[in-house]
Amino acid sequence: MSDAVQESIKKTVESHDIVLFMKGTPVFPQCGFSSVVARVLDHMQVDFESVNVLEHEDVRQGIKDFANWPTIPQLYVKGEFVGGCDIIKEMFETGELQTYLKDKGLLQSA
Repeated sequence: MSDAVQESIKKTVESHDIVLFMKGTPVFPQCGFSSVVARVLDHMQVDFESVNVLEHEDVRQGIKDFANWPTIPQLYVKGEFVGGCDIIKEMFETGELQTYLKDKGLLQSA
């Protein structure tokens, strides 16, 4: 994967508090897993940046290399990889995600 793609991904992750690399957009997700994570974030009423990996094949592969994580979606908070759909869903259901975002100053109430 090119250094330019990796640098672009790194810049995106570092420029936003919460970034979701997903298939489609939050309004029109193109995969069920991406939809689940976007809905969780919407439900918690947190602002997040989304990147539609279907628009850029190099980013679609590059994000997998970036986190050494084979699947999309991928959620980043304050520059850190948090997880994919199953991890985010489980964290949300147990309350761990709410606590995590609150500890990062990104959620007002947990």
